[in-house]
Amino acid sequence: MVGLWLGLIGQKLLFWGAASAVSLAGATLILNLLQMVASYARKWQQMRPIPTVARAYPLVGHALLMKPDGREFFQQLIQYTEEYRHLPLLKLWIGPVPMVALYNAENVEVILTCSKQIDKSYVYKFLEPWLGLGLLTSTGNKWRSRRKMLTPTFHFTILDEFLDIMNEQANILVNKLEKHVNQEAFNCFFYITLCALDIICETAMGKNIGAQSNDDSEYVRAVYRMSDMVHRRMKMPWLWLDLWYFLFREGWEHKRGLTILHTFTNNVIAERTKKMKEVGECRDAVLSKTKRKAFLDLLLSVTDDEGNKLSQEDIREEVDTFMFEGHDTTAAAINLSLYLLGCYPEVQKKVDNELDEVFGKSDHPATLEDLKKLKYLECVIKETLRLFPSVPLFARRLNEDCEVAGYKISKGTEAVIIPYALHRDPKYFPDPEEFQPERFFPENAQGRHPYSYVPFSAGPRNCIGQKFAVMEEKTILSCILRQFWVESTQKREELGLSGELILRPNNGIWIKLKRRDIDAS
Repeated sequence: MVGLWLGLIGQKLLFWGAASAVSLAGATLILNLLQMVASYARKWQQMRPIPTVARAYPLVGHALLMKPDGREFFQQLIQYTEEYRHLPLLKLWIGPVPMVALYNAENVEVILTCSKQIDKSYVYKFLEPWLGLGLLTSTGNKWRSRRKMLTPTFHFTILDEFLDIMNEQANILVNKLEKHVNQEAFNCFFYITLCALDIICETAMGKNIGAQSNDDSEYVRAVYRMSDMVHRRMKMPWLWLDLWYFLFREGWEHKRGLTILHTFTNNVIAERTKKMKEVGECRDAVLSKTKRKAFLDLLLSVTDDEGNKLSQEDIREEVDTFMFEGHDTTAAAINLSLYLLGCYPEVQKKVDNELDEVFGKSDHPATLEDLKKLKYLECVIKETLRLFPSVPLFARRLNEDCEVAGYKISKGTEAVIIPYALHRDPKYFPDPEEFQPERFFPENAQGRHPYSYVPFSAGPRNCIGQKFAVMEEKTILSCILRQFWVESTQKREELGLSGELILRPNNGIWIKLKRRDIDAS
């Protein structure tokens, strides 16, 4: 009887303990929710004075107004910046997260020059499953340390050794384009993209994947599809929760895409590491044997201030980041440069004259000295990136309150910089829709606001690979234009531009080619 009585007491104590634990957990959850709502309400009130485009609804904000289609969303955002050009900034709520759109040089400068505001936007976290915490997505001390380690790998003396690869792949591209000479208009977009992919694979990983010979690359398809899925998820707060997202078909597809991308990179790293070990872990022996340096080789040997090497995961993060940032962006710039040159024959003729001055009748591959002399072609590339920046918008998450144009912006706000709109400010670029490479002549650029043109971002987190990108663009364009005269067959509104992670012409780039030495004169 006593035992039964003690057992009942024990059960009651267990019940009271469990009930207390549940009550405590429930109280903690309610407290957290109340804190979140209070923070949300404080931000809402604090940022109320900032001009906005339409009424925002609690919790979902303007998310329901955002177009799901990449092309329509981009056009919608650009329409807002054109309509409200007279305002210094615009506020949007994406779910419970406040966002301010910046497209004015003076205001962009406030964010990009601040050494404290280096955190990438919250939505960049959706790139992390793919790119890990590499240069693009990391922040704080990890980013500072990694940036310091990797900056020497982009020195011109190292980039010079990549030039042979660029010339080889550019010549393969030209040979593939031969069949279109004096034929009907064709879409050159994927020809250029596959060339850029071959260049980035060989320079980044030391691996020739022959994408130009095999245009049905699983890796290429995975890169494009992953970019689409990440951008779609960024815009839709109801897809932000991993547990929810991976219940859907797109979540499964996301996982399959990651497997393809990471398996490819891991295999290349393992292959390169094994090759180095076979020669006694002597990097110089491998490089002398292959006669080619690759970004991966440099990563395998780079160390921080304390002599620590990068782990295999660290290396994969940076290689994946370099692959992601380094082929699609460059391909877009080259494609759109060709498009604009085909629309403006008088500009193309000036490029031809410069090519004749530098190369004459020689067909030798471009050297670094040759590229330095192509100053007008560089202005063409800069003006292309003004009109069509490869990264049309990027964002920072503010880690402390700050003031922009007299408005107080709360900590945690997403500051979205829109180069596509920024570069069209008539204050700094009169007749902004006109293609005028002369804008970038030194005498014409003098006195222009340094933050009115940021195709590679600016400040502490500017693009580490911008010299590599311009070098590749000049190499490929000069190789094409030494052989062909380009005519564009599309109006600008027919490009179907969509500003996702990369600015893309959804309808392709349609051009006609003629022999330059016959028809360009």
